[in-house]
Amino acid sequence: MRTLYRQFISATIIILICSVGIGFALANVVYFTFTKDKVDQQNVDTAQEVVHILENLHGSEESMNEYLASIGKLGYQVFMVNEAGDYMYFGKAFTNEEMPAEVLEEILEGKIYHGMQSFSGSFLMMSHFSNDVQNTVGVPFSVEGKEYGLFLRPNNKMLFSDIHTVLVGFVLAIAIVSITGVVLMTRQLIRPITQLTEATKAVSKENFHYTLDISRKDEIGQLAESFNLMQQQLAHNDEARKAFISNVSHDFQSPLMNIQGYAELLQGEEVSEKERLEYSAIIDRESKRLSNLTKQLLLITSLDQATYPVKFKQLRIDEQLKEAIRKYRWRLSEQEIELSYKAEKAVAYADEELLVNVWDNLLSNAIKYNRPGGSIVIKCSGAGEEIEIVFKDTGIGMSSEVQEQVFERFFRVDEARKKDGTGLGLAIVKQVVTLHGGTIRLESEPGLGSMFIIRIPIERR
Repeated sequence: MRTLYRQFISATIIILICSVGIGFALANVVYFTFTKDKVDQQNVDTAQEVVHILENLHGSEESMNEYLASIGKLGYQVFMVNEAGDYMYFGKAFTNEEMPAEVLEEILEGKIYHGMQSFSGSFLMMSHFSNDVQNTVGVPFSVEGKEYGLFLRPNNKMLFSDIHTVLVGFVLAIAIVSITGVVLMTRQLIRPITQLTEATKAVSKENFHYTLDISRKDEIGQLAESFNLMQQQLAHNDEARKAFISNVSHDFQSPLMNIQGYAELLQGEEVSEKERLEYSAIIDRESKRLSNLTKQLLLITSLDQATYPVKFKQLRIDEQLKEAIRKYRWRLSEQEIELSYKAEKAVAYADEELLVNVWDNLLSNAIKYNRPGGSIVIKCSGAGEEIEIVFKDTGIGMSSEVQEQVFERFFRVDEARKKDGTGLGLAIVKQVVTLHGGTIRLESEPGLGSMFIIRIPIERR
């Protein structure tokens, strides 16, 4: 398996190799374009200065040889040939001492030889350092009436001065330190990724409390923080899922047991007409409760699906509210609750069926948790690009702790009234409003009632 660690190291080495290759190529371009001719000319000038001294200050062959030997000791390689074809070497010996005859003839005829300019080795720019007699410059000169040719080039040791040695060491040190640093840095980068991999495996086995000890301020630290948040959310979702299953099981079991129990009582031979009617009414109530729970479960499960087909169309919100009030008029009369309604014409793009569930849940809660002789106020008005709907009652109200949980599934405000509801109504309300791109806000005080403020955008978002 190609680990990230190996990939980092390989990438670093490849980058270094590519850098050296590109640098070498650019150096060759610079050398052949600017430097080669300049170096050749500099050496020609040096050779001409040497022969000038030979012709003017050294009148004999013996003194000429001594002078050229001193030039060799100063860091030059010298090859001298006379008109008779005799030749001598001064300074460090050449690796290749073969000089073409036509070159010797041209020098003795008085022409200058530009060997450094025309010489080409196997490694391009590196040919500059080739220890070949042909990789020289040559100039003619005469002493005591005899014609000579002088071929000269700097000794390679002269090219590599102390500063060059320091620079080579500096470059090598940088390369070693860079590779070592990358190895250590890569190890530091890979360690938290390995920890994240182990944490991911733990989460896949439903261990949502895996301790991830990564404290960094960079992107990996942010990733670890996001992973911890995800792990907490997964743990919360897992607990919610288990609680959801437990609540659904309990809420189904209770009415089913009541239906089963009273059905068995009805089968008894000594059941009076009064008891039969009472038992039948209980069975009817529990079956309706079970039916309502099933409908709400189906609805909230559908809303959880990302592909729920929301049917947006132009809708009169004020007329929907009026219809909801008509449906609950008998309950309002039964509870002696006064309802005040004020609605402006309000049109929005919304799902008619989903919003009916919102108004039904809010109005039924306002009636259920109100006090006898209380009141309910419903308002509908346009507020810029949104429609604002307010449901206000004079019921039991809620504490701040209850308000934080009231939109959670299966949460009930009044434990004494568990049997009257499913605990899904307000969860459905919030989910539907959110699905429409709106917001819902709750304001409530214990004993003073509650107010739900809903804002729904006029246009689709």
